[in-house]
Amino acid sequence: MVKEVLVVEGKMDVLAVGRAVEADCIITDGFRLSPKTLANIGDAYKRRGIIILTDPDPAGERIRRFLSKKFPEAKHAFVPQEDATANDDIGVEQASPEAIRSALEKVRTLDWHPVERFNSADLISAGLSGGVMASERRARLGAKLGVGCANAKTFLKRLNHYGVTREEYFAALAELDREENGC
Repeated sequence: MVKEVLVVEGKMDVLAVGRAVEADCIITDGFRLSPKTLANIGDAYKRRGIIILTDPDPAGERIRRFLSKKFPEAKHAFVPQEDATANDDIGVEQASPEAIRSALEKVRTLDWHPVERFNSADLISAGLSGGVMASERRARLGAKLGVGCANAKTFLKRLNHYGVTREEYFAALAELDREENGC
């Protein structure tokens, strides 16, 4: 059983989570966060902690940002977009149990006073910004690090705000390079 309460967007997300792990969930109903829902999330946050597990799409990211500001010590889990896409739809409800478990194994906490370990030069030199395949590489590296898929600016912010170490970064980057080179 997951100790924290998972905050998801919809009923189908709860079903998908239930196929993966035993956990209590609170549904945001998209961005229609009612005062009662926010109160329930607040109670869970105080009592057990919460893990925000929103869809890897713009609406899910918007909900994540809103909840992050309201609940700064919330934990975050990201299902990679490629693992959450099926039937022309993107969402946690499309993810396999394995993808959800993998996301929950890589939970991160947002650091409101981040250490600037990474800069744009790190992204450029790793082919994560400014190149033809940069977006795809960021998505794959984000999945390995558990920080999700994002544009270069947001990806850099996540590296610094979610406590990714340089060792983790370079190990995941080396693994990504080995996969791409077929080694």
